[in-house]
Amino acid sequence: MAATALQAACLTAGVQARQLFDAVEVDQARFVVVAVPVGSSGTKAQLQIYEQIDSRRRACFETSGSNPVAVAPLLGTFDFTGICRRYIDSQGYSVRVGSEDLGSGYRFVVRKVGTDNLLLAAPAGGAGGKPEMLVGRTYGTAGPTAFLAFTLEPGWRVMRRAYGGRGLGHVYLYREGWPGDAQTGTAPSPGAPTATSSRDSQASAQVPPVPPLR
Repeated sequence: MAATALQAACLTAGVQARQLFDAVEVDQARFVVVAVPVGSSGTKAQLQIYEQIDSRRRACFETSGSNPVAVAPLLGTFDFTGICRRYIDSQGYSVRVGSEDLGSGYRFVVRKVGTDNLLLAAPAGGAGGKPEMLVGRTYGTAGPTAFLAFTLEPGWRVMRRAYGGRGLGHVYLYREGWPGDAQTGTAPSPGAPTATSSRDSQASAQVPPVPPLR
């Protein structure tokens, strides 16, 4: 009886921890998920995510081409406070599957494989029993200093972390269920970005007001 009560208490605590933050929908067109080169050799890249907050002002990024899609990070050329948001590390983004916020157990890895860049959600510390998940790919490479857009795999999308109904300055790369879970439906992922200005393509979009971050 005592063991059963303890298990129930642990389960309740785990559910409460997972539900501390909610995940809310965002306009996918306002975001671009980017492979950013590290150094000048072209052998390494890291994940960054850019968001257009105010589409009435300057564009935060532009995209061009296909397979791969090149990204021009325009937000790096002006003071983008209140106009754009840039998520550059685990303080700004994390993995979420359904109700499970996996920020403490998973990390994002950009892996170059042949002529492609793969965005992977990998168990932190090589934890056994947890799957490595393919989140997106660039469908090609370019010059060693090129910024390239990831096309998210089916079922993956950007969502915003929320607390008490209020959007926060943190986003998820989110999936409804674990890969291979036939019981869980998944939403279609957005297609590859097209060659356009984020300002022009997002003029009518609305997002919840959140505090501007740098």
